[in-house]
Amino acid sequence: MKNFNIDKMKTNLINGLAHYTMESNLDSIDMNSLLGKELKIHFKKEINCTNCNTLIKKSYGGGYCYPCSSKLAECDMCILKPELCHFANGTCRQPAWGEANCMIPHYVYIANSSGLKIGITRSTQIPTRWMDQGAVAALPILKVSTRYQSGIFEKLFASEINDKTDWRKMLKGNIEEIDLLEKRQEIFEMFGDDIDQLEQKFGTNKIEILEQSEVTTIKYPVLEYPEKVSSLSLDKYTDVGGILKGIKGQYLLFDSGVINIRSHTGYKIDLEYLRG
Repeated sequence: MKNFNIDKMKTNLINGLAHYTMESNLDSIDMNSLLGKELKIHFKKEINCTNCNTLIKKSYGGGYCYPCSSKLAECDMCILKPELCHFANGTCRQPAWGEANCMIPHYVYIANSSGLKIGITRSTQIPTRWMDQGAVAALPILKVSTRYQSGIFEKLFASEINDKTDWRKMLKGNIEEIDLLEKRQEIFEMFGDDIDQLEQKFGTNKIEILEQSEVTTIKYPVLEYPEKVSSLSLDKYTDVGGILKGIKGQYLLFDSGVINIRSHTGYKIDLEYLRG
C-alpha cells in the first residue's frame, strides 16, 4: 500500500508510447506496469495545499488553498487566458515567476485529442502538454517569445478552431485521424494577413513560422477503452478503483469508471494493489 498526496502524473514519451508515473511517499510508481491489475484508491479525507501544505477542506485553482490561489502568479486569470497577461504593466503577482515561466519561448500548436484543437505551451513542456491532454498527434505551427504573444495567436485561431478537448470523446479512443500538416497549411492561408500584422506588431525576430516542423504521434497504455465514460470523484466516493484498463491524458481508466488524477491534486490517498 502506498500513502501520499496526489499530484499530476509525470509523463515520458518513449518510442511513441506515453509512460506514466505517480510519486508516492517513498518512491515513484510505474503506472504502466499496473495495467490489468486491480487497484483501490482510498481517500483519507485530507487535502493539503500543493504550495504551502496547509490542511484545507476545499482546493482552489488545481490544488491550492485560498490564500495561495489569491497570491500566486501561477493561479492568476492570465494563466487560463494568456492574452490577459499584465506583466508589462508591472502588476504581475510574482515578477520572478513570470520571468521564468511566461517571458520565455512558447509554441502555438495544433493537436488531435478529441478532434482538431489549437493550443499553446512553454517550450519546456513539449511533449508533456500533449500527453496531459490525451492528444494522439500534435504539431507546433508557431514559436513566439512570450506567453502573452502565444495567447494572442491562440485567441485569433480559436475563432475558427476549437481550443478545448472533449474529455469524454478523448477517453473513448475512437479518434478520427486528422492530417495536421494539411491543417497547418489551411491555417496559414486562412490567417495569413493576421499573422503578418502580428509579426509587425511584435517584431519579425520575435515570431517564427514553423513550416517544416514534424508531427509527433502518441500512443497510450490502454488495454480497453470504455464504451460509456463514467466519471469517478473522491469528493463523492471515499473509495474508487477496479481493474486498471488504461491511462490517457491525466485519467486512470478503470472497469468501474474513470478518474481525473490532476483534478484531485493535494488529496491524500492510500493506493492499494488488490490482485493481478
